[in-house]
Amino acid sequence: MSTETEADYNSVELLTTVAAKALDDESTVLVGTGMPQLAGMLAKETHAPDLTLIYEAGGIGADAPALPVTVGDERTIHEGIKAASMHDVMSYMQAGFVDYGFIGGAQIDKYGNLNSTVIGDWENPTVRLPGSGGANDIGSLAHETMIVMRQDERKFVEELDFRTTPGYLDGPGTREEHGLPRDSGPTNVITQFGVYGFDEETKEMTLEQLHPGVEESEVNENSGFEIHIGDYERSPEPTEEELRLLREELDPQGIIR
Repeated sequence: MSTETEADYNSVELLTTVAAKALDDESTVLVGTGMPQLAGMLAKETHAPDLTLIYEAGGIGADAPALPVTVGDERTIHEGIKAASMHDVMSYMQAGFVDYGFIGGAQIDKYGNLNSTVIGDWENPTVRLPGSGGANDIGSLAHETMIVMRQDERKFVEELDFRTTPGYLDGPGTREEHGLPRDSGPTNVITQFGVYGFDEETKEMTLEQLHPGVEESEVNENSGFEIHIGDYERSPEPTEEELRLLREELDPQGIIR
């Protein structure tokens, strides 16, 4: 997919609007720095005014006057419900108070398991990555996990080099076998090609939405495992109002866009 399309929006703006639409009003979402927080702010400005944004460093329910640069930015507590701590945020998630969580990773498999620890052998890795941070907590405990990452054969792999964050582990029923909440797990994977979900029976990744301008063949051409393609829709393009909000109010300096 090209960076700019005929409708004059870029891929980050498209992914941000797609992610924003997935967030329901009167729910809670744990957001990280970058596109997830921009998607949350956009959702609040459009269809979900009572969405509560929770930042990993402890800001809860802020009405930020400008885009926070990090999850510890003072704007993440501006006119908020609470200036809490990372410990509090993780405890609330463990108690079942977090509906959505956004995470990413360096590798993903067909069950939505993620690697953000090492590429290559653990003892002698080719690349050592930052590790879990809060990703394992989010993937384990949030009611719904949304994964946002670029897609190619190096990232969408048949077997992870290291499992940092659980998706559906080894398939149906294995999250529950390992003591994870029954009503948790990855729900969507959002990439530059489309939006994927997970089959209710097999827990394997399946195409739900194909982005405008993307060919169906690109889905599996850019994956190291087979992604099921059945019935799917085209992702809605950003509206003029969504683009205006992103460009003029939420991210006028283009920090994330």
